[in-house]
Amino acid sequence: MRSELESSASPAASAATTRRDLLRAGAAVGAVALGAPWIARRPLASSGEVNVFTWGDYVGAFEDGGIIKSFQDATGIKVNLSTYGSNYEVENKLRAAGGEGFDVVFPTVTNGPNYYPDDLLMALDEAKLNIDAIIPSIYRDSVRLGGTRRGSRYVLPFDWGTEGITWDSSRHDLSYDTLSVSDLWQEGLGRQVAVRQDTSLVALAIYLDAIGEVPSNRALDIYKSEEDMRRIFDACLAYAVPRKSNIGAFWNSAAEATSAFTDAGCTIGQTWDTTGIRLHKEVDPKWRYGLAKEGSMTWLDGIAMPSGAVNVEQGYAFINHLFTPEAGGTFADITGYNSTVQGSEEFLGEAARAAYKMAYPAASEQRLWWWQAETPWFGKLRSEYAEKLTNA
Repeated sequence: MRSELESSASPAASAATTRRDLLRAGAAVGAVALGAPWIARRPLASSGEVNVFTWGDYVGAFEDGGIIKSFQDATGIKVNLSTYGSNYEVENKLRAAGGEGFDVVFPTVTNGPNYYPDDLLMALDEAKLNIDAIIPSIYRDSVRLGGTRRGSRYVLPFDWGTEGITWDSSRHDLSYDTLSVSDLWQEGLGRQVAVRQDTSLVALAIYLDAIGEVPSNRALDIYKSEEDMRRIFDACLAYAVPRKSNIGAFWNSAAEATSAFTDAGCTIGQTWDTTGIRLHKEVDPKWRYGLAKEGSMTWLDGIAMPSGAVNVEQGYAFINHLFTPEAGGTFADITGYNSTVQGSEEFLGEAARAAYKMAYPAASEQRLWWWQAETPWFGKLRSEYAEKLTNA
């Protein structure tokens, strides 16, 4: 999740207006044309079951938020929910099972190319899907980010978010104007920092390019060739390893990221936005979240159906339910991530609106760095260098 998209705020407007403005300003997304809220169609299926494999941090919205219950009440379809914590976990699970075992999965859109060579996903029948529910510009730009293959749609854009900096404002005197990747690597932090191994190196690539030390076209050259990626990541390792004593916890899931702050003593870290937003909303307002001035990674997660899905019509019905404004608003309200569903902003609570304003003040769109569709060597090399940092 999230390896992978870009976002303005009007205090008097709803948080969703803020989200719309942020997306409208984003270079990758372009203008957002919002239409009238989607009117739900009749479900394609009205019995049976659907096996859903999803991110662990979606469970609160699906179960406690009532999304699954409202779906089951409306359709009579039972939802069997299983969870994972990383893109690699779901990819490997499907690869080992030849695409079988689940009916609906949630791959990050830019990871789509990892599934295609082994035919792990089925081409979606868009006539059975409520495509008009999705913000048009996001739907359009998901094509180049990896959501399609050979003219067919395989991954629908579902939600987006960022990987920036979470910090304890009672311990660190930081501000949006100066917030920097370098704040994680300064002297004297003594195991107070939480990072994810592989994405911390990408953030360093963006930073080192910004200060002119390692030119990389704002880190986009990591997608250019294996040679370029090694050159850039070697330099990032050379920067990180002497400062590794700052790291108090590595994380690879939303739960691990939150635990780094609540249980492992970390006071600052590079996290997904939902970590900082939920800590701010649910634990203590001292926790803050913001985007680094050099740029923070932005991702787009999606929905897909594995090639070996058995309950296909039920899968389509579940996907269509998730693309209702009510479900989109509930999902964003509880998870802290941003829905791609038009009209979902009308179903956000006041706390979610306030937290979004905290995380994404005016001009945040200038700090977004969008993950691109993965090249053949990208995942392997990123894992290789993550191991090097872990074992250094």
